[in-house]
Amino acid sequence: MQGRDFFNVGAAVMAALAVTPAAAQAMDAKSAVDAAKTAGIVGEQADGFLGWVKPSSDPALKAAVGEINEGRAALYRQAAAKNGVSVEVAGASAYTQVVQAKLKPGEFYKPNGGGWVKK
Repeated sequence: MQGRDFFNVGAAVMAALAVTPAAAQAMDAKSAVDAAKTAGIVGEQADGFLGWVKPSSDPALKAAVGEINEGRAALYRQAAAKNGVSVEVAGASAYTQVVQAKLKPGEFYKPNGGGWVKK
């Protein structure tokens, strides 16, 4: 994929994130996930999805992570269809273009082929 196409996928995902009505409904899930990211339980993965840095038995947190990941998957499918790329490419582009820039000090991320890294 050429750099320009990669940027277009990232831009499409950013635009979808900004305007999705589901985002307003997911505020509780986002708050729970943000707290879990701060606590080092949940982190961002290079595929564009949330992952478990540490196991959790909290059903509400598991549901929140699932809800956020389902929403992201829908956005990645839309961006992929719009840009003629795979869903995996769209997710990776979102990670590179959007997620990495929003990582806060102390949060965890997982690069491709690597383990969890604390920013």
